[in-house]
Amino acid sequence: MAGIGVGIIGTGSIVHTYIKCLSEMDGVRIVGLCTKSTDRVEQVTAEFGLPVYSDYGSFLALPEIDLVCICNESGKHSEAIEAAAMANKHVLSEKPLEVTTEKIDALIALCDKQRVLLGCVLQNRCSTDYRRAEEAVKSGKLGKLLMGNASINWYRSEAYYANSNWRGTIELDGGAAFINQGIHTVDLLINLMGPAVSVFANVQTRVHKIEGEDVGAALINYENGAIGTITAGTALYPGYPERIEVYGEKGSIIMEGGIINSWNIRDEETPKLSTESLGSGAADPTAIGHQNHKVVLQDMVEAIRYNKKPMVNGEEARKSVALINAIYESSRIKKQVQL
Repeated sequence: MAGIGVGIIGTGSIVHTYIKCLSEMDGVRIVGLCTKSTDRVEQVTAEFGLPVYSDYGSFLALPEIDLVCICNESGKHSEAIEAAAMANKHVLSEKPLEVTTEKIDALIALCDKQRVLLGCVLQNRCSTDYRRAEEAVKSGKLGKLLMGNASINWYRSEAYYANSNWRGTIELDGGAAFINQGIHTVDLLINLMGPAVSVFANVQTRVHKIEGEDVGAALINYENGAIGTITAGTALYPGYPERIEVYGEKGSIIMEGGIINSWNIRDEETPKLSTESLGSGAADPTAIGHQNHKVVLQDMVEAIRYNKKPMVNGEEARKSVALINAIYESSRIKKQVQL
């Protein structure tokens, strides 16, 4: 396959990132965009200078499209992914893959049946510092893992929710602080610590006029015997960079805002640590750079070319959603939930 044709479903702010990434990649062509909002067709056409379609049928019938990027509302990922898979197009979806594990399981089964690749964008796995931390943890440099904590103590203004008809809703966002803002950091944490087996949590809506939570905390028990906590919020002014702490019997690594700021491993020299911030969405969702997205897109293109698994396939993308769904269930029933 010489060149990969890419179509994008959804025309929100994240599409700017995709178009920037794709325009910098060789052997890739953006075929067009699709929005279900007919009111936006003219505006989006003028904004991007690309063909824009208002229905999945005519868009997905384009033979030039090999890969469909899913960038619409989280709770509408299923309908878009299903349509793309049935049209025999490979799929790369924004996080979360869907808002419930039941929907994700159905999508995995459909894509397997249609023999199309299904990938999810959890781009924070691609940063240099995270990969350095991952290698240290998974190679055993920290020894037996004891504790893994994460905090996504961010802030979003009232306008962030008021100017959207889906953010913070249960149907289309799946919740709020954990599943929208927190999912990247939750994914990184459980990728380092291993699977969670139980959770006891409390989520609340204290400030914003939304259905989902704007503050929450969870106590996690991991399969390997370690414990930990996760806190998340969008009402925690002014918003602080996301943080991951991993403690083992031989040392610890702490990351903040995507970079390692503490590396203490017994009998091992501390490496030179990064000083350049990657940008954090702590207070502004547009402050995050595009380079990690580009790595994920390049990986997906290579997966299509060489028929291999994407970096984050459906099964991997399911893990963070399963934990977040369990956090919500635990808070609802006020009991510990087993995963």
